[in-house]
This record gives sequence, C-alpha cells and structure tokens, in this order.
Amino acid sequence: MNSINPKVDFFFNKATKWQKEFNQLRTIILACGLKEELKWGQPCYTLEARNIVLMHGFKEYCALLFFKGVLLKDTHGILIQQTENVQAARQIRFTNGKEINKQKSILKSYIQQAIEVEKAGIKVKLKKTSEYHLPEEFHEKLVEMPALKNAFSALTPGRQRAYLFYFSQPKQSKTRESRIEKCVRKILEGKGLND
Repeated sequence: MNSINPKVDFFFNKATKWQKEFNQLRTIILACGLKEELKWGQPCYTLEARNIVLMHGFKEYCALLFFKGVLLKDTHGILIQQTENVQAARQIRFTNGKEINKQKSILKSYIQQAIEVEKAGIKVKLKKTSEYHLPEEFHEKLVEMPALKNAFSALTPGRQRAYLFYFSQPKQSKTRESRIEKCVRKILEGKGLND
C-alpha cells in the first residue's frame, strides 16, 4: 500500500460530516498504488502526475470523481454524470460507510480500470468550443466590439466554454445581456470567468 501523504492529512482531520467515509475511501485508493496529493483543496490520487480520481464531499453525499470516468466500463451502473455539461468526469456517490464496504471490490476494479485507461493514453473527445451555443446577445456584442472578439478568441478553449455556458444559462435576454456586460472587462483583460 502506498503511504499516506502528511500534506493531505489536514483534509481528513478537518472533515466533519464524511470523515469515516473519507478514511475508508482513502484506504481503498491507496491500496491501488496511486500517489496521494492535495489539489483544489481535495485529496487527489495520481499516476505519474496525471489525475485519476478525486475525493470530495457534499451536503447529501461524499463521492469519488473519476477524471476520465466517461471512458470507464460502468458494468455496475454506479457512475454518475454530475450535470449535463460535465463531459469527462463521472462520480460514484456514497451516503454511508456501509455502501463503501459493500462496494469495496467494485471500487478497486473501477480504480484499476481508470489506471489502465491512463496508462493506455486514451483521451476523452471533448466538444469543441464551436459546438457550444453562442447566445445572440453575445454574438451582437462581439460584432459591436472587435477588440472583445479578439480577446475572446485569445482565451483558452476552457475559458471560452465557461463564458458561453454562463451566458447561455438565463432564460431572459435581459439577464444574458447583464451577464455579458459584467464580463466584458474580464474578457478584455484575458481573464477567465473565475479568475
């Protein structure tokens, strides 16, 4: 079994709601030979510096998040797509330690499968930014402001997708326009939605 990373201990020590379940999951994952790291404030398990699985907790459940979960064969029907916009990652959710114990061997097989996917170098085919909906209000703003169009084009594809998704969410045109106006400056500065 790989050793516990002391830098990650604080996560397990500060956890209140899912502490027992997190420790169970930690033991299972480390037994699969992955390296334990702390990323995004969460325990992340890697293979040769490539992310395999992340552990995180929510109000209703704790979960393992497989970064390339969409590529796994979900023979037990336990992988969940968090939202319709999540392309690659899939979760396995738990509400108590008994569920984890019951699925221990299944979890190990899914982790091993994720390791094999990574070793094989298989990539997730992600939607291109051009395949995302471009709200009419944003299209008009890009036509009106060539500097904004150039700045938006210079952003990374991930930042572009985040903006397009954010601008597309509201049902009312007024709300979409308001969101766009609030983000113009950030786009012109080359920043992402959450930068």
